[in-house]
Amino acid sequence: MPDATRHPIEHLNTVCTCATLDPKALRASLEAAIGNSAAFDRLTETHPHLMSAQPMFVSVAHAQAMQALVAAIERVGRHPAYRDAVLAKASPIAQIDHGPIGVFMGYDFHLGEDGPRLIEINTNAGGGLLNALLLQAQRICCMKNDVTTIGRASDVATLQLRFLDNFRAEWHRQGRDGTPGAIAIVDEAPERQYLYPEFLLFQRLFEGAGWSAVIAAPDDLVVRDGRLWAGSTAIDLVYNRSTDFDFSTPAAAALRTAYVEGLAVVTPNPRAHALFADKRNLAILTDAERLRGWGVAAADIATLAHGIPRTVAVSPADADALWENRDRLFFKPARGYGSKATYRGDKLTKRVFAEILAGDYVAQELVTPSGRSIRMPDGITRLKADIRCYAYDGQVELFAARLYQGQTTNFRTPGGGFAPVLVGKLTNGCGCTGRS
Repeated sequence: MPDATRHPIEHLNTVCTCATLDPKALRASLEAAIGNSAAFDRLTETHPHLMSAQPMFVSVAHAQAMQALVAAIERVGRHPAYRDAVLAKASPIAQIDHGPIGVFMGYDFHLGEDGPRLIEINTNAGGGLLNALLLQAQRICCMKNDVTTIGRASDVATLQLRFLDNFRAEWHRQGRDGTPGAIAIVDEAPERQYLYPEFLLFQRLFEGAGWSAVIAAPDDLVVRDGRLWAGSTAIDLVYNRSTDFDFSTPAAAALRTAYVEGLAVVTPNPRAHALFADKRNLAILTDAERLRGWGVAAADIATLAHGIPRTVAVSPADADALWENRDRLFFKPARGYGSKATYRGDKLTKRVFAEILAGDYVAQELVTPSGRSIRMPDGITRLKADIRCYAYDGQVELFAARLYQGQTTNFRTPGGGFAPVLVGKLTNGCGCTGRS
């Protein structure tokens, strides 16, 4: 894996193996947030590879480049011609616009040899609140250098307030006054979801803001008397973590009705997914000629061209060219999530390629992820890394990394998992010892 060593601070991802995570601080933070003295022990037992003990270093220039790309994408996302093109192929429910734009947009990057390159966009990106708490539990190494974080230490409370403000903004975007009284955090079989601990954190965060909060599955919801209900609680706002992006399954019938009829504020919602997270949109965002024809600003077109790997919709008509160039491509289902059914072109068999041609896929220029050296009990190992930007309304609010081994991100790698991103510059060399 090539290193993003153009900027000296990112060289620390190779040479610095300090463990910056303070387990005692994380225990205190997590148990206070959930309100359960056993929360930390239970989490480390059930999720041993959720959080890495080491950070990811990112240069100021690369952080700024990611912010610039996020802002450019969301500006183009508001362009009428882009919206018409995207929504023309979307489901009918995505045509409905009640105003909300989606909390916790997730922009995932690889730090390529030419800087950060966007891999995909997610509308229900998990981990934002967990990563805020992870930042709070860091001992910063390499103190000789100008290394900071976004939302670190005392700023975590400010970051949590900003998250709450985003939900309030969604509430007002749908023309509601005041604040929501009750929120439902909704996902399929929530207690079996890997990030269920984060649902508990959000429940406590909402309750701390004075809102009632319940965790529910879509089929726990009913529409009655012109309201959406979860049991005996009338729901004003749904924090949607479901991957049923257009509410098409029978279990989501009540949620679909509530969204269509505007009975509750739903964020993120099918329209947000159609506008940004459908991977076919990346083919539009990397089509400079088409964007110019729409009158998109030249500066935004240049930002998109540099920051997003060239992406095309897979068509049987292009089968020969795609197969010939497969070593340089990564294949993804247009409406996929969580790296499911994704394939590196150089690993493809003819059988799988035939399935891709028959499906609804995009082919994206392959960007090899950067790496992170991790100190394990038996020595130093090398993990892959990607960077997730959590954003709202075009503004990045939090950077986090995911460290892993294998073809795609996962939470099964010893030493891997979510890692804080330290943004800064290297001025005095690495001052660490490489020891925990």
